[in-house]
Amino acid sequence: MTEHYFSAEPISDSHERELEIDIAGHSYRIQTSSGIFSPDGLDKGTAVLLHKGGLPELTTGARIVDLGCGWGPLTLALAAHYPDAHVYGIDVNARARTLAAHNAARAGYNNVTITEDAPLTDIDLLWSNPPIRIGKSALHNLLSHWLDRLAPHGVAYLVVQRHLGADSLLSWLQESGYPADKVGSQKGFRVLRVYGCGVASSR
Repeated sequence: MTEHYFSAEPISDSHERELEIDIAGHSYRIQTSSGIFSPDGLDKGTAVLLHKGGLPELTTGARIVDLGCGWGPLTLALAAHYPDAHVYGIDVNARARTLAAHNAARAGYNNVTITEDAPLTDIDLLWSNPPIRIGKSALHNLLSHWLDRLAPHGVAYLVVQRHLGADSLLSWLQESGYPADKVGSQKGFRVLRVYGCGVASSR
């Protein structure tokens, strides 16, 4: 049986390690492991999203989603930047969720929830380095599931490698009725922005 970072229950042995890492100007000592996405640290796509992703002004109690949180780098960055908001780290991989929860708690962030899913609506901000390798159909279903939950004023930022279909994903978003554009490119990655505008009620 092939194991992927998007496997719900990794069957390989967990080889945990601790790393010192800087994320968006904050230093963290984090725990990572085999059987998850980017176990050796911050991957290039996530680094690009941290640099190019938008950080709009949000009100107290805003709802933020890190879709496909892995061990939690984007969750940590968002929790630090928005201490008065609540950040939901979402991942299907149980081992990744355990590590993300540990890393957020170790950093002292009490505005974080790590879960496989959450019955959220009116999401103010969503960041994601989405799991492209799950396949186009599954990826579209995943993105639709969460983008349809954006608040009318909400916005999502997605980072996708150009050679893995960033431009075709942008076309699909636009053709599917999502107001979307490209806001940045770096190191072979595209950062896509998707606006909420009552999409869920009109689709």
